[in-house]
Amino acid sequence: MRTPLVAGNWKMNKTVAEARELVAGMGQNLKRIQGVEKVLCPPFMSLVAVANLLGGTDIGLGAQNMHWEDKGAFTGEVSPVMVKEFCQYVILGHSERRTYFGETDETVNRKVLAAQRHGLTPIVCIGETLAQYESGQTADVVRRQTLEGLKGVDAAFAPRLVIAYEPVWAIGTGKASSGENAEFVHRDVIRPALRELFGEETAQSIRILYGGSVTAANAPEFFAQPNIDGALVGGASLKAEEFVAIVQAAVK
Repeated sequence: MRTPLVAGNWKMNKTVAEARELVAGMGQNLKRIQGVEKVLCPPFMSLVAVANLLGGTDIGLGAQNMHWEDKGAFTGEVSPVMVKEFCQYVILGHSERRTYFGETDETVNRKVLAAQRHGLTPIVCIGETLAQYESGQTADVVRRQTLEGLKGVDAAFAPRLVIAYEPVWAIGTGKASSGENAEFVHRDVIRPALRELFGEETAQSIRILYGGSVTAANAPEFFAQPNIDGALVGGASLKAEEFVAIVQAAVK
């Protein structure tokens, strides 16, 4: 059985004070939910403050990105050594990183291997653009991103991987994929690629999340699908009650 995971990607939102307020708003309601792995991913500036608030709880903390080198002359970057001081998870390869900051399958792969080296659980994002979707390239793009992004990962580490399928055309647009369509990509594209890399048993153990305009209203449709193991939540994770409701839906 794969334990559902719901992660909130706050993106470039919330000051440190606002981050504390948001965590306080989720409060005991989020802590009480069992049977779901819960992760908050605030901006770098708020990681320490949120880590202090989450201490002693079962809520995990994730960074939104990191460099692949441990240290060096990389102005403005954050290393895995720094991330692992406070975090257990790290989001890698988000489409916004690929689109606005030139990340590629190769650089994502280097970051995944760095996460493996430092014992961080990577949430590896994959997904096609609207043009690719409309031209029927979804399977080819998602398969390539999976195989190239996870190249060289040790079979022993592979069960810790988390994949987040986020069709780019659904992120922040309010146009979520359907549960049926997302299930097809998870079951018939991503899971077979994982099988090719790691074998059947390991492929079945790796969690695949859906992301892209997930809300409390549509979350149950996604979570009802057998190959959707949770969600990477964007905008809705900035609203305490909405995020708690999404996590609660993952229990059911």
